[in-house]
Amino acid sequence: MTVQTRELVPETPYIWRAKQPGHTHRLICFPHAGAGAAAYADWVRWLPPEIELVAVQLPGRQNRIAEQPFTEVGPLVNALTHALRPVMDGSFSFFGHSCGAALAYELTTALRARGRRGPEQLFLSGRAAPDVTGIRQLHELSDEEFSNAVLELGGIDPEIAADEFVMSVLLEVLRADFGLWERHQVKSEEPLDCLITALGSDADPQAPLHSVRRWRQHTNAQFSERIYAGGHFYFLEKAAEVVSFIGSKMLESARSGSAA
Repeated sequence: MTVQTRELVPETPYIWRAKQPGHTHRLICFPHAGAGAAAYADWVRWLPPEIELVAVQLPGRQNRIAEQPFTEVGPLVNALTHALRPVMDGSFSFFGHSCGAALAYELTTALRARGRRGPEQLFLSGRAAPDVTGIRQLHELSDEEFSNAVLELGGIDPEIAADEFVMSVLLEVLRADFGLWERHQVKSEEPLDCLITALGSDADPQAPLHSVRRWRQHTNAQFSERIYAGGHFYFLEKAAEVVSFIGSKMLESARSGSAA
């Protein structure tokens, strides 16, 4: 018997997809600061066959490196409400880490405001809830301080960190992403009606546990949390475990019929 290998490949400027014939659910993933859709390439092998993987590609990285990153959240969210239409049908959920979690949440509230169907579940990782204050701001640090801060957070391969030119390009995108979300003023929103699962770690300076657990206040539906050992990029170090958990949670919700 021939085993077909799923591969995450570009489909449109914003959509990378690992097509899964016969899937019943779809997981749409939003990248963390500085990252592109390829950050989720390995997730394909850990998701159950019922779930198709989609990753969002934003301007300013990987195959879109020549494009300018967005400088305002509103236009970015508006672009995604249109660009992701082909994959926001059937049963789908959102995952985002750090800045990606903020984007997943903002897109969900925007879909609701437009009377559009939103995700059945939100998996929000490594991100303080919108009403939490006092989180360290990075985008206005000096170049040296900013570089040190992002390296301390982790998530950058040693080979990249050692390459001065590549790091200079990456730091520009990182600063743009952090600035985008640190300047953004979140509007007071009514709680969502979709399930929220907050994922975090026990030693994350950008998303301490109390701030992750505040996501409970942002849904009228079921809330759950999953805490791992590690720092801000725990989900890269424990990718197989995290993806298996998300896949199980999605299928469990579908079986129980509890998704709103």
